[in-house]
This record gives sequence, C-alpha cells and structure tokens, in this order.
Amino acid sequence: MGLLFYGSSERPIRVPDRVLAHVKVVIATKLRRGESFTMSWRHLEDEEGGRSTIWIQPSIPLRFVFGAIEPEVLDPALLQTYANSANSSGGLTIDLDIAAPGPVGAPSGAV
Repeated sequence: MGLLFYGSSERPIRVPDRVLAHVKVVIATKLRRGESFTMSWRHLEDEEGGRSTIWIQPSIPLRFVFGAIEPEVLDPALLQTYANSANSSGGLTIDLDIAAPGPVGAPSGAV
C-alpha cells in the first residue's frame, strides 16, 4: 500500500501502489503543464467517511511513498483512462479497489 501526502497534512491518503504509480504520472504531467484539477476517490472500507476530493495545483506539496521497492509496471490503458479523467470537467477519479496485476515486471494482468 502506498501513501500520498497532500499539502501540510500529516495524515496520508492510502492508495494501492499500482494506482499510485499511475496517479503520479498523471499528476506530474498535469502539474508540469501548470494545469490544476481535482482528484476524487471513494474511501477504503476501513476508513471513515465515504469519499474525498482534493484540489491539485503546483503550489500544494505532494509526496508519493510506495510500499514496494520495485517500481510498478504501468498499464497504458489505465494511464490513458486516468489522463482522460484528469482532463475532464469532473477531474481525476481513481478507484482504490483496482486489483493488483501479476508479479512486478510482468505485463498488466499477467499472473
């Protein structure tokens, strides 16, 4: 499980490594272009509340912490889905329940 630290909050947002790897690329691309947007998700079952939305902009500090040592293999289709979502008026909506792919280094969906 990865962690996304947002702004000055000491409480991280828990995000599966696979999802966080894709989100990191989309956020970095948007911020490099100077584009702000929202990111929304439904909370994991063991967390309070139902869902959250945060405003992503270049002046708000972000830190991505991954649980795994090895980097995730990016799925081009998921990356495109997240990029399209981030570019929409509704902002980036992520699914924290996306099943993990096969072993690190294996193609997405491989077992």
